[in-house]
Amino acid sequence: MTTKRKYDIVVFGATGFTGGLTAEYLAQHGGSKLRWALAGRNPDKLKLVRARLADLNPDCKDLDLLMADVDNAESIKNVAAATKVVITTVGPYIKYGEPLVAACAAAGTDYVDLTGEPEFVDLMWLRYHDLAKANGARIVNCCGFDSIPHDLGAWFTVRQLPEDVPLKVEGFVRAGGTFSGGTLHSAVTAFSRVGEYAKVRKARHSREGWPVDRKIGSTRQRIRFVREFSAWAVPMPTIDPQVVRRSAAADERYGSSFRYGHYVLVKQLSRVAMLVGGVAALFAGAQVKLTRERLLKLKDPGDGPSEEQRLKSWFRVRFIGEGGGKKVITEVSGGDPGYGETSKMLAESALCLAFDRLPRKYAGVITPAQAMGEHLVERLQAAGIQFKVLES
Repeated sequence: MTTKRKYDIVVFGATGFTGGLTAEYLAQHGGSKLRWALAGRNPDKLKLVRARLADLNPDCKDLDLLMADVDNAESIKNVAAATKVVITTVGPYIKYGEPLVAACAAAGTDYVDLTGEPEFVDLMWLRYHDLAKANGARIVNCCGFDSIPHDLGAWFTVRQLPEDVPLKVEGFVRAGGTFSGGTLHSAVTAFSRVGEYAKVRKARHSREGWPVDRKIGSTRQRIRFVREFSAWAVPMPTIDPQVVRRSAAADERYGSSFRYGHYVLVKQLSRVAMLVGGVAALFAGAQVKLTRERLLKLKDPGDGPSEEQRLKSWFRVRFIGEGGGKKVITEVSGGDPGYGETSKMLAESALCLAFDRLPRKYAGVITPAQAMGEHLVERLQAAGIQFKVLES
């Protein structure tokens, strides 16, 4: 980005649940030098958010409010042109995300979101990677619980292992918490579009290619008992392993070959069937219009857990890394994964892009590890998210 921008960061979607938490985090932790604004389509709701932020930080009482609507291309272009970085929490992204990605790619503006929708990520790569790369824009998807703990956790684990040897890393997730209406709507929407996603994934795979001199792949995925954690591991079909493998494909530090597996940990075998059955039921329900509509009515997009509920929530992702005769166990851990820590990860990602001296090696539609790596790890550690080696 070669032109002077009025703002360092603009938050698009601050009137929503996670967007509001992200704005609150910036108000409390962004620093006095941060030049930022809120963007959205409803001026009255934006004013209410600004008033709430002013209670946390009086400096926010005059925060600029930008009118922007995804159905108004000019308003979205104006937001992208005015700032170094855009944060967007407006999902489902496959429905509402593309105009902002297009505007940022064209304007050379960095962009972060918290999507966990693989179809959206692959489609944005197909349509805007080349343009964003040419203009120096870093379009960084998956900057929340999907997929920062997993992407940066794998990155951190690889750094504990020897270089230039084949490496294997597996991630094991445990978490306690509840979900918001926005998360429900995004998940149901993604499940309902498996056919569309299959076509997009095939198109990206045929165009993107992989390193010809290094093999990047998956470990054998199966339900099994993991003695290191005294728990059952169930393959976790989220976007996270795709993000990790794309980071590995871009960075030779992941070894001469690299394999990654991704699991959720379950203590009791009886709960494995419940977990698998629950996901299967949600997937099946999303395929039929009538049940899909009923699922979407369970929670409105702006609904989310209370502060009391969030304070009781937690996450822990442990990694087993092996290669070159060495084995390590690492851990990334924190509080409420879906909202408190997600808003922190999203805000710190934007601050990292806006202020840290990052190598400009990567641009385009890229992963958090590609874009920010150690800089973001250091920020998250300072903000209370732990990255540590448990066994080496």
